[in-house]
Amino acid sequence: MFFPRMVWPVVEGSARAYLPPAVQPVRAAVWALHLALPLAGLWLLLAQPTVDLHWQHPASHFWLVLVVAGVNIAIGVRMAAVSAGRADARLFLVALAFLTSAGFFLLHALATPGVLVDHPNVGFELAQPVGLTVAAVFAAASALDVDGAFGTAVLRHRHVLQALLTVLIAGWGVVSVADLPPLKAAPGETEDPLAYVAAVTIGLYAFAALAYYRRHRRRPAAVLLSVITAFALLAEATLAVVLARRWQLSWWEWHLLLALAFGFVAYSAYVQYRREGSSAGLFDAISSGETNRRIRAEYTAALEDLVTALRDGGSQEPAARLGDRFGLTEGQVAVLDQAGAALAAERDLTERLGALVAVGEQARVGLDDARLLRQALDVIRPAYGDVRIGLFSGGALTIDGRRYTTATPMDHPTEVDGRRAYPLTVKGRLAGVLVVPAVPAHDARRALLDTLASQLSIALENARLYRELGTLFRQYLSPDVAAALLADPDQAALGGDLVEVTALFADLRGFTTFSEGVEPAEIVRMLNRYHAVTVPAILDNGGTVVQFVGDALLALFNAPARQPDHALRAVRAGLALQTAVDEIATGHPEWPRFRVGANTGPALVGNIGSETLRGFNAMGDAVNVAARLQTLAEPGQVVIGETTLKAAGASVRAVPLGDLDVKGRIQTVRAYVVTGA
Repeated sequence: MFFPRMVWPVVEGSARAYLPPAVQPVRAAVWALHLALPLAGLWLLLAQPTVDLHWQHPASHFWLVLVVAGVNIAIGVRMAAVSAGRADARLFLVALAFLTSAGFFLLHALATPGVLVDHPNVGFELAQPVGLTVAAVFAAASALDVDGAFGTAVLRHRHVLQALLTVLIAGWGVVSVADLPPLKAAPGETEDPLAYVAAVTIGLYAFAALAYYRRHRRRPAAVLLSVITAFALLAEATLAVVLARRWQLSWWEWHLLLALAFGFVAYSAYVQYRREGSSAGLFDAISSGETNRRIRAEYTAALEDLVTALRDGGSQEPAARLGDRFGLTEGQVAVLDQAGAALAAERDLTERLGALVAVGEQARVGLDDARLLRQALDVIRPAYGDVRIGLFSGGALTIDGRRYTTATPMDHPTEVDGRRAYPLTVKGRLAGVLVVPAVPAHDARRALLDTLASQLSIALENARLYRELGTLFRQYLSPDVAAALLADPDQAALGGDLVEVTALFADLRGFTTFSEGVEPAEIVRMLNRYHAVTVPAILDNGGTVVQFVGDALLALFNAPARQPDHALRAVRAGLALQTAVDEIATGHPEWPRFRVGANTGPALVGNIGSETLRGFNAMGDAVNVAARLQTLAEPGQVVIGETTLKAAGASVRAVPLGDLDVKGRIQTVRAYVVTGA
């Protein structure tokens, strides 16, 4: 009987195997036909007794059954050994199924009349039916979920199961071959009881075959297909045992079915062994899900160890050691060694490229030189080894025992004592030196080292330019405006938007008179002292200082960053400003004091000026009113408009000044002096 080789590929991510439509049904039909032919033959022999010839040859029966049983016992022993090593319940139960059927098949051979026993007895007659039934129980149990409590219980009692099976087979053999009661009796009419037992046995085999077929559909494997076929043939053999006539062709047929069942498993194992060149993984497809996950984890860990060993170079022949561990052939070890080396090289390249990316990302932040280099070394050294970086200070530096100066000729990298030194430049001038382990000129890592030196130079230059920008740009603009322009330079375009803002004006009452009586240096000292506390008071409350005009300053709230509570923020900033100035003025009673005005309303906010010179500012009636309220305030006071008081809420305490006339405005303004917030 011929079974076509059925190796079905699996589509990744799919739960079902895939074959072209014109191929899959054909293979399935041929496989089903091969299983149906024995049943058709059995029906023909039983329906036509004249065809069911009698052939009684004890010697042929003895040797045929003995050889077939021996082959299957070897397979079962191998499965049992693998299951013990993996602690796999499913593989253990399948092994017991094959060992049981093969063991009782062997007992059937030993009890052959005319060889070791001189007459037919019950031991000869019932050995195989009993063996097929017990094997069916193990087969059906193996098809259950063995990843849970059931599998744990099987493994916990595996030695008991093995012992009971051994005692059963050995005891049966001794009693049967020694022709002892109760197996000494001559065979009787047992068809009816056997029929009932056979029905249960066939059902168990059908259940197991269907379960393994579903497993095969999820993950096709030749060994799985052979197990499915073996269970189907064992079920057919059970039917033939019950229906066949002793020593007739129908009786010989179930012997042939058992031989095919065992032979098919042996042949599939042999084919897989020849294909892979090793017995490792021979029964992986039968193993439980937990075992397969554990095996994959072991393989993954072993591959990681191999890659690590190849990268470190400290372990000799790591692939050979893994080959010994997993029972691989020399060819598989060679392939594993090459694959591991390729993976190690790829991972090394990935880590080096990742380090370059990390250095580039650090170049975008404003770090000082020491912190920048420290963070760069943290990501570079794991990928590039013993890397050293030095920056010039006072025109010189010493690194790796060598002294460099800004006059040292370093137009190109230099190599000394197995180390390679790269120049680090800022704006074309020598700023530092990078020293790395040297690699051969033809090595691909040389290009990465060249790129690393360039990347570090760019990072260093960007960091210094960023700090320079922070010193120059941010000190002349409010931090919010500077940050907005850095994030989106298009915001520097001329124009603006209509936004509700709270404008805060502050200037020094009596500044002109004070300026006439003191030296200019004293004026600058006073303004710097005052602004050193007024600016933080505004910034800490989220305000934006738009401009300084002599002794006055203008700040905006709710622009450019939006603030729902901008009116309250402005009031708090005005009070904080006055409190801070009071502390300074206590030691300088001759210095003038600030007066503050704030008002809330719509204003055009944006960049105002020309293409060559522009500034961030706000224009509108609300801003003008704030300037006029400031002129109505007394030194140390904060005067706000009615719109600001309403927007700030009940947390602001204020004393009304009434409706006031302000310069340049027809309508009066209702103003308030803030007393607390």
